[in-house]
Amino acid sequence: MIGSIAAIGAGLAAIGAGIGIGRIGGSAVEGIARQPEAASKIQTNMIIAAALVEGAALFGIVVALLGNNPS
Repeated sequence: MIGSIAAIGAGLAAIGAGIGIGRIGGSAVEGIARQPEAASKIQTNMIIAAALVEGAALFGIVVALLGNNPS
């Protein structure tokens, strides 16, 4: 039972990261379409934001898997 709760938590963290990175990418493409001259700044900020979201998701997965460990 505890393992399935950890799997659900890890799955939710992964889904949340996927949604977050998708929104970041979509917004970046929209911003580049509106202002092509700012593409390099938008792309740099997009990569930094995606890395932060990915790091938070990885932390959430680790907490979900280690937090339900009965030992």
